[in-house]
Amino acid sequence: MLEHLSPVPANELRDYLDDLVARYERPAFIADDPIAFPHAFDDPRDQEVIGLFAALLAWGRRATILNKLAELAERMDFKPYAFVRGFNPVRDAERLASFKHRTFRPDDAVALVKALQAVLHDYGSLEKLFAASLPVNAEHIGPAIQGFSDTLLSIVPETPRRMRKHLPRPSSGSACKRLALYARWMVRPGPVDLGLWTSVSPAQLVLPLDVHTGRQARALGLLERKQDDWRATLELTERCRALCANDPTRYDFALFGLGAYEGKEIPVEV
Repeated sequence: MLEHLSPVPANELRDYLDDLVARYERPAFIADDPIAFPHAFDDPRDQEVIGLFAALLAWGRRATILNKLAELAERMDFKPYAFVRGFNPVRDAERLASFKHRTFRPDDAVALVKALQAVLHDYGSLEKLFAASLPVNAEHIGPAIQGFSDTLLSIVPETPRRMRKHLPRPSSGSACKRLALYARWMVRPGPVDLGLWTSVSPAQLVLPLDVHTGRQARALGLLERKQDDWRATLELTERCRALCANDPTRYDFALFGLGAYEGKEIPVEV
């Protein structure tokens, strides 16, 4: 339906997007989205750990993503935090053998678990790692994403270079879509997002940008840059911040809804 869209007049854009947010930011959104997995756990430590895996694996068909996350949770005995904290490569690596999603391989899963184990030991939580690289009064979370990925890539010396494709950084020009999505889940309050992290403000979040979100944003006149990269992420976020300074990423629901549901209501099974 994109070809029928045209930029919405500036004086109507906020109302148009706010209506879309109200349509999609509700509990019915959760069931068919990867965020369903952190929601499935009660312990915030489990939510934080499985949430990162869910965000990093959130590409491709949603049904496939959900099936792979269910498989991963089962391999972790449905105790992701305890699995990571107590991981022993000799004893537990076999648990992750044959786990694969697109380019994410079993050795990537092992490397990420080992890095997370070291981070939890050194920092206590993933929130504390994320916040450690966020300057006081930072305009956006770019430095935090950079530090988060840099640390996960380096805290265990034998982490393979190929992990860089799963842990992008703004310095590489990447839009860092999946880590921006993870931060949105962890920081924003519900009913869809989890609101677990208090050391980061929703005002500092950036829009999770991919080819689909970028296409919708350009159709609405929210984004001019042609590439879906970090510069485009900041441009889109600035446009959304002008509409809602305290919570720019709320409009991720509007852009996603236009792409995934063509602006229609979320189908609800009865």
